[in-house]
Amino acid sequence: MQYRPKTQVNKLHTLTGHNHSIFALAEGVDPRFFYTGAGDGMVVEWDLDNPRDGKLIAKLPHSVYALEVDPERNWLFIGHNFEGVHVIDLNDQQELWSIKLTDRAIFDLQVLGDRLFVATGGGVVVVLDLETRAVVRHIKISDQSLRVFSLNRTKNHLAVGSSDNSVKVFDLQDWKPLANLTGHTNSVFALSYSPDGKDLVSGGRDAGLRVWDTDGYEQKQTIAAHMYAINYIAFREDGKYMVSCSMDKSIKLWDAASFRLLKVIDKARHAGHGTSINKVLWSRYNQKVIAISDDRTISVWDIAILDDENNTP
Repeated sequence: MQYRPKTQVNKLHTLTGHNHSIFALAEGVDPRFFYTGAGDGMVVEWDLDNPRDGKLIAKLPHSVYALEVDPERNWLFIGHNFEGVHVIDLNDQQELWSIKLTDRAIFDLQVLGDRLFVATGGGVVVVLDLETRAVVRHIKISDQSLRVFSLNRTKNHLAVGSSDNSVKVFDLQDWKPLANLTGHTNSVFALSYSPDGKDLVSGGRDAGLRVWDTDGYEQKQTIAAHMYAINYIAFREDGKYMVSCSMDKSIKLWDAASFRLLKVIDKARHAGHGTSINKVLWSRYNQKVIAISDDRTISVWDIAILDDENNTP
C-alpha cells in the first residue's frame, strides 16, 4: 500500500481590512512581509509577526489584479487596471514612478533582471526596461487575455497562460516560441514551474491540472483536481508539495512528485473561505500558506506534513 504522509492543518489568522474581493498577492524580499491588492484599489503590506495590523501603501482608482516584488531593488510593482504600472520603493514606501501602458486589465507581472513583463487583457506582453523606465517591446500572443506567467530561471523560459485555453512557452534570450501547450478546454489561470524547473503545472477554468515535462514540454499527467475553476497554484520552497486554490472555495494539498491529493482545506472541515479563493502563496517565512479570497479576507495557515513512516517532520 502506498504511504500517504500525515498532515495537520491549523488556521492561524483571518485578516480583514479590504473592502472588495482580494485578487493580488506577493511575497516581500524579506518573506516575513507580504502584499495584497484588491478591487478597492488598496495595496496593503502585512507582517506575519504582527499580522493583525495591515499597512496601506497605495490607494488607486481601479482594481489591482497583479503585484510583483523586485528582489534586487526592493521595489513593488502594482498592476493598475486600465492604466499601467505603479512602482513603490519598499525601503521608504514611496512611489518612484508610474507608466501608462494599457486601457485593459493587467492580470500578471514578472520581473527578471532589468525587465518587467506585463500580461494584459489585450493578449499582449508588454516588456519594460527598468533602467530607462520605458517600453521596449510589445509581443502579441493571443486575441484573448493573458492571465498568468511562470518563469523557469534555470532554462530562461517564460510560460504564459491565456484565455484562449493554451500555455505558450518562450525562450527569453530571443523570445523564440518553444511550445504551444494545448489540452485545457477553457481559460488557463494557474501556472507554475516546479522549483527544480523539471515540471510545469497548469490549471484553469476547466478545473483540471495538467503536468508538463519541461525537457520537451510533453504532457505527463492530467488530474481532475477541483469542482470549479483553479485560480492559482504554488509550490513549497523545497519542491516537495504544492497547493492549488479554486472557485470551489477550497485549497488542496498535493504531493509534488506523484501529484497525489493529500488534503482538502475548506470551510466545512477547517473554517476556510466562504467564496472563491483567488491566489495562494507558500511563504518562505516559516512555511506558512497564505490565501486571499472574494470574501475580502486573508487566511494564514500552518500545514504540517510528516514526511515518512516514522512521522518525522
